[in-house]
Amino acid sequence: MKDFFDISHFLGLPPDVSTHGPGLDYMTSLVHLLMLVLFVGWGAFFIFVLIRFRGKTHPVASYEGVKSHFSSYAEGGVVIAEIALLGFFAIPTWSFLKTDFPPADKAITIHAVGEQFAWNFHYPGADGKFGRRDISLVDAALNPLGIDFENDPNAADDITTVNALHLPVGQPVIVHVMSKDVIHSFSLPNMRVKQDAIPGLDIPVWFEPTKTGRYDIGCAQLCGLGHYRMHGWLTIESREDYNAWVKKTMDDIAEFGR
Repeated sequence: MKDFFDISHFLGLPPDVSTHGPGLDYMTSLVHLLMLVLFVGWGAFFIFVLIRFRGKTHPVASYEGVKSHFSSYAEGGVVIAEIALLGFFAIPTWSFLKTDFPPADKAITIHAVGEQFAWNFHYPGADGKFGRRDISLVDAALNPLGIDFENDPNAADDITTVNALHLPVGQPVIVHVMSKDVIHSFSLPNMRVKQDAIPGLDIPVWFEPTKTGRYDIGCAQLCGLGHYRMHGWLTIESREDYNAWVKKTMDDIAEFGR
């Protein structure tokens, strides 16, 4: 029955490659089906009213009004359907995504910091500890996040990237979304993730990739004249390839510096 109502493949959605994506797509399907029923039903009712009460057959206005309660019943049905969507799908899904985070020791934790017009990603390194960030150390070209690489030992093995996020398949990921300047929106369409990045706030989101590949990272909030070019790439790879990427990145840092 669930497959019967799942029309997400007809809606033009990007391929879903996350564990929680099917539930969101199914809920989206139900909403579209409800809108289709409303469009067809109310459209047909409107046409019926135009024909049934046209001026040619009713030259004199009737002040009694329609005695049928069809429209009231229809409106009540719509209210019940919307309550069902909220109570059985939207609220439980929201609660699951916002409160049921995976254990930190089982997940990869990163920081995603938006700025006009790029996404900066900060990995904590092998020690699992993020290096201290200081606004006075920010350098747009060399150190966009202002990480204290010289004085904080926790920062020694940290990795930073710009518009490029690498993650292993099959492992939960916790992303702390932040902003350096204006409101942005961290968007991973294939992971069914979208979270506003608000200055002064640290907002965590999580997902678990299910398929390797290269996927879009976007900004879903108009953030200035360069909004159109605030784009990056999410690379989901095997554990072996991810470990190789981390090792190569650290080797490059050791050889060429940051």
